[in-house]
Amino acid sequence: MVKTQKKERLLFGLIVFVLGMLGVFSLLTMEITLPETVTSILKDKFSPTQIKFLLLINPTIFLIIAVLFGTILHDKVKLDAPIIKSFVAKHKHFNQNTLLKFGITGGVVTGVLLALSNVISAQYLPSELVEIGNNLEVSLANRFLYGGITEEILMRFGLMTLVVWLASKVLNSLTPVVYWIGIIVSSIVFGLGHFPIVFQTVFEPSSFLLLYILIANSLGGVIFGWLYWKKGLESAMIAHIFAHIVMVTVGYFS
Repeated sequence: MVKTQKKERLLFGLIVFVLGMLGVFSLLTMEITLPETVTSILKDKFSPTQIKFLLLINPTIFLIIAVLFGTILHDKVKLDAPIIKSFVAKHKHFNQNTLLKFGITGGVVTGVLLALSNVISAQYLPSELVEIGNNLEVSLANRFLYGGITEEILMRFGLMTLVVWLASKVLNSLTPVVYWIGIIVSSIVFGLGHFPIVFQTVFEPSSFLLLYILIANSLGGVIFGWLYWKKGLESAMIAHIFAHIVMVTVGYFS
């Protein structure tokens, strides 16, 4: 029985890792602009293709860490990935209609809110930042695979699970407060992750701009985190993908 559980956990972790790597490899489909100082150093030693593959190292390392934490801890805090679990453990069942319904609804709501936020705030954002957003060509594969799958593994399955587990140890409980701590912390960390490009692009960005970047990028994380808690990791992934579908559609017609 113990050996079976270990094999199932190993297989579960491997499946999550492979799914995450699909997103990591999707980074090869987009052009990533590096600071000139970094480019000048790398281009003398590596070809453009080699540089692209080098850029996959960091996200792969982060993915491995997230998968390890998530695989070890998610059961301890009653978080789930029901579709993957049902594949690994044939006896496990889940309500796929509920998972899909909440995932799609959460994604559409997130996409609409973010699209409205972009429209309203566009007139207040620095031209440099708007120009980067307009010139950045993000492929659909990158949006759906890296954004929808890999980011959810990193932020929800890895980071949120770890924070929930730590909070449960500190508070000695698994009350809703513990899960909301995990949801909010992981969402804020994701928002803060967008600050470097702001500081590289805008000279002395205003507090308003930083606050906008933080809130806009944390908004989806709150919804996705709630879905991970209540409906499972795959529901959060579906929501993230549908959020991108809405935003791409709005961008196409605008």
